[in-house]
Amino acid sequence: MQKIATFMMSKKFIPVVLLLTVAGFFFASKSQGKNENDENPKLRYTKILRNVGILLEEGHYSPKKIDDAFSKLVLKKFENEMDDEKNVFLQSDIENFKKYENKIDDEIHGAEIESFFAVNEIYQKRSSEVAQLYVPILAKPFDYTINESMVMNPDKISFPKDDAERIERWRKRIKFMALGKYNEMLEDRIKNIDKKDFKIKADSTLERESRDYVRKQLQRYFTTKKNKETIDENFSTFVNAIAGTMDPHTDYFPPIDLRAFNESMKGSFYGIGAQLKDEDGHIKIASLVSGGPAWKSGELKENDELIKVAQGIAEPVDITGYAVEDAVKLIRGSDKGSEIRLTVKKVDGTTIVVILKRDDIKLDDTFAKSVIINSDHKIGYIYLPEFYADFQTPNGPRCAVDVAKEIEKLKKENVEGIVMDLRRNGGGSLYDVVQMAGLFIPDGPICQVKSRDEKASILRDKDKQVQYTGPLAVMIDETSASASEIFAAAIQDYKRGIIIGSTSTYGKGTVQRNIPLNPESENALVAAKKTDDLGSLKLTLQKFYRINGGATQLKGVTPDVIIPDRLEYLKFREKDNPNALQWDEIPKAEYTPWISNSNMQEVIESSKAETSTNTAFNKIKTNVQWLEKNANKDYSLNLKQYDADQKELRSIAKQLEEAYKLPKQLTVKNVVADTTEIASTKDKQERNKQFIKRVESDIYIDESVKIINKMIVNDKVAKQN
Repeated sequence: MQKIATFMMSKKFIPVVLLLTVAGFFFASKSQGKNENDENPKLRYTKILRNVGILLEEGHYSPKKIDDAFSKLVLKKFENEMDDEKNVFLQSDIENFKKYENKIDDEIHGAEIESFFAVNEIYQKRSSEVAQLYVPILAKPFDYTINESMVMNPDKISFPKDDAERIERWRKRIKFMALGKYNEMLEDRIKNIDKKDFKIKADSTLERESRDYVRKQLQRYFTTKKNKETIDENFSTFVNAIAGTMDPHTDYFPPIDLRAFNESMKGSFYGIGAQLKDEDGHIKIASLVSGGPAWKSGELKENDELIKVAQGIAEPVDITGYAVEDAVKLIRGSDKGSEIRLTVKKVDGTTIVVILKRDDIKLDDTFAKSVIINSDHKIGYIYLPEFYADFQTPNGPRCAVDVAKEIEKLKKENVEGIVMDLRRNGGGSLYDVVQMAGLFIPDGPICQVKSRDEKASILRDKDKQVQYTGPLAVMIDETSASASEIFAAAIQDYKRGIIIGSTSTYGKGTVQRNIPLNPESENALVAAKKTDDLGSLKLTLQKFYRINGGATQLKGVTPDVIIPDRLEYLKFREKDNPNALQWDEIPKAEYTPWISNSNMQEVIESSKAETSTNTAFNKIKTNVQWLEKNANKDYSLNLKQYDADQKELRSIAKQLEEAYKLPKQLTVKNVVADTTEIASTKDKQERNKQFIKRVESDIYIDESVKIINKMIVNDKVAKQN
């Protein structure tokens, strides 16, 4: 983090901040005499676009030239992100948009914005048209004896050439939805036909009811879509098309989205402590966090429906038809103690207004936690879902500190080995990953970081003390990214432990920083001037490298022991994004590998041989290959063929489910030091119960335990010799 902060104050970056300040003065002078609250969106959007352009060109690690070629890529990306299934725009719209394909770069550089408004206007018009199509389509029965199919993969089709083709595309999509429900109802009838109280319905009745079901689904879908797709929301999509064309991890955050990002990083937020759910288009309370404002009030219960949300005494917002995530954005706030008023429909039908004060809600499920696995040996298991860090709060949660605490708990229980689980860990604090790697090795380099046009610097662990010296295994998968990859790579390069997982990690080897688009928010010269918050740009500033010199970018980290999993066929890694930065390498850092008495390579080769002949893993591999082969096939709208396809798919799913089942569950128990805290509330008891259940039945944790058992035996034999 210090390296990034130093870069932000360097001679190379100060001109970027100055340019943003100058741009701020320029736009401020244009709007003098006007009330900021009356400012039209076009002027605000122009500010945002210009400042984004300055940051991309002057601050990005490896900027693409913002020219006509860049503009064409942005336009195509924007069209696809607005209409990713190609069933809203017409081909004539796409042809018409071509007049703007050489103008977006000019708009980024200060020209009047035309492209966004033109595309957005047509999109809103086409969306309104599409929202009316499902009613007549669902008005009459479908014929499921016809042999026809629909293409689900948008890469295999073009935008519809006219309205008739668009209607036909929607007809097939809606028929497919209804067919799925109809087939489900037919199977349910067969399963329950002999039950005494089961009401047997005719095929025609089930067919009609399946259409009614889809009608309600689509009504909710289009209502939510209309609420969500405001002009501001669509403009954010436009700016992100620009940012994402530069690289996949440069993102524009409107103020409310930036707050959500920061909350995920620090592991807490200001809210009311209630989990929400969508139930037939109604937003209801799923559960209450013990000790949170909602729980303390005593006025809110599970299944209460939220109708309106008001910020203090402001006009309430009707959230009927809102998506849960959008309702959550309204309920959460940036200030502790701020007031929120909820109009609530109780389960008994009465309506009340509940006034609450927001408080700090901890996201405990994002924090490090550990348990004991009793196998041939006593194994410590640490789960870390993300590299969280709250830099804004003194003594706020930090993952490196928390992992150190978990290690101490496990050491007191005399564990003989530790498994660190970084699966599904998308990264986070670079500072904390350096500190955390240092818990397992003496002082030395952890990774290398390179800024634009500068020599790479080395991030080091400076603490000679090693907190844990025993056998170590690190679990990763294709969703392990960024900081997770740095940690895994460091452990692998030092030969400190064995890395276990899918063919490679995600492959994100870049560093980002959130930079406000309001220069005045960080500039004392104009701090007194209150302006609209333009949001922030999460900008790629640096690239990091392993201490062996290779980038984790694109290639990720290849495990020592590869185990097949069901996500392998999904193309979502960094290497699957055409805008990703390329892999390269730099000179390696000087480091001394971990000196161990045992032969770790012997354990690796033995484990690879065993996993290659493991029946369950081979079954997973075979079925995943089938899923990959059939992922982009066309879908039949014929009932008999659809039913056959579904039975085959269920058979594959069942085989996968059986393969994932352990013949004998692991023996898992809580660390003694945690038992009092877990028992403090029913909520914590239930979450702990679910966590234990997940660990004890996980086939990959089981394999990791087997590998670390070998490491323990190998280590003991080596010491005896």
